Amino acid sequence: MKRYNFILFSLSQDVLLSLIASLVSILVIRWISDPIPGYTALVIKWLAAALVGTVPGILVSGCSRDVKKYASVRSIARVLIAILVKDAILVVALVVGIVHFPQMSQYLLIMLMDFILTGGALSYLRVASRLLASRGPNPSEMASRKTALVAGTDQISLNLASELENEGYDVVGLLSRRPEMNGRVIRDYVVYTCKSDEDLENLSWRFGGVDGVFFPRTIMKHSDGADADDDQGERDTVQQRDKMSRLGHMVKRGFDIGLSGLLLLVFSPVMAVCAILIRREDGGPVFFVQERIGRGGKPFNIYKFRSMRTDAEAAGTPALYSGDEDPRLTKVGHFLRAHHLDELPQLWNVFKGDMSFIGYRPERRYFIDQIKRYNARYDYLFQIRPGVTSYATLYNGYTDTIDKMLTRLDLDLYYLRNHTIWFDIKVLGLTFLSIVSGKKF
Repeated sequence: MKRYNFILFSLSQDVLLSLIASLVSILVIRWISDPIPGYTALVIKWLAAALVGTVPGILVSGCSRDVKKYASVRSIARVLIAILVKDAILVVALVVGIVHFPQMSQYLLIMLMDFILTGGALSYLRVASRLLASRGPNPSEMASRKTALVAGTDQISLNLASELENEGYDVVGLLSRRPEMNGRVIRDYVVYTCKSDEDLENLSWRFGGVDGVFFPRTIMKHSDGADADDDQGERDTVQQRDKMSRLGHMVKRGFDIGLSGLLLLVFSPVMAVCAILIRREDGGPVFFVQERIGRGGKPFNIYKFRSMRTDAEAAGTPALYSGDEDPRLTKVGHFLRAHHLDELPQLWNVFKGDMSFIGYRPERRYFIDQIKRYNARYDYLFQIRPGVTSYATLYNGYTDTIDKMLTRLDLDLYYLRNHTIWFDIKVLGLTFLSIVSGKKF
């Protein structure tokens, strides 16, 4: 029975991914082409034909039996068979005139796009575990390591940095007084110009706090305060931006706007059904609106589908979600939480710019004040937008105790120090993989 349920779940998610690929394909055709007469009806017919082709394709190929950990030639071959069956049905629909495009170029392009997007979507679940699951050292251990900066860029400074790494420190960079060294990389360490306490304070903000600045003895011998840079250090340097650059943030914001807008369109029917079910259960409001603290320490309203009773916090004191057995959950809310559907309205927060897809989970001021009593570094997170998901969520899940909140903060600060476009892609990919494979956060 358990095996049957797993195959049914795999079949359902493969069908959904295939239909999303077909929907994206026809939306792109409309975007790059002249207006298409009867476009709405064409979309419906195209998706119906895609559904008719997808289900037998998956059943004939048997690819639903090879989802999570089976990234093999056989599993990819089965995916290819499923796609070919689907495309054969789509070709038939086009030939007999059930689906009609005004131009042959549109016909060829949509078939190519559907093949590529469907193949990518179905193959993802088979190969993502191998491509993305290499998570390196224990995340909690890495996040809790003390951060350090080392003064100087000569060989002795590099040796000191290596010693500190061996002792458990996370050396986040080297310090130099020379402006021309700023942004260079020696070995694996980025060099930062630091001439004053203000420069050091700015670096501390960038890294979510620095536990110590270490000075090799050689630097103390220079009465003019100059670095003891040697020729070898100069030859080993290359120009490089530090982690996520301004351009990286622009790309990330553009991605957030584009993807959130697309997903709001794609999931609008699902959101409408969720809204109707919530309203019918107890007649209460559909949306749960709550003030959270975001970028720059400014409050904003976060939107979710309401999953709890309307009197969930009748006592007046903010209360944390305590898991699937929380007595405040409604029946519909329990289902929404289990499948992460309650988070869908946050796509609007992302589109507006209150949030990003990847960041740190935004918290209420009440709990931020509780966290800061133990670790005042929470304010460092306000440099970036909070996220729908986060690096911390993958490893720490939902937080229902102050200890978990402090662990989450360590992980969020680690993300702040190390976030890049690739880091965000990895977190987003692992989150998606976790959701479709049924993992509970």
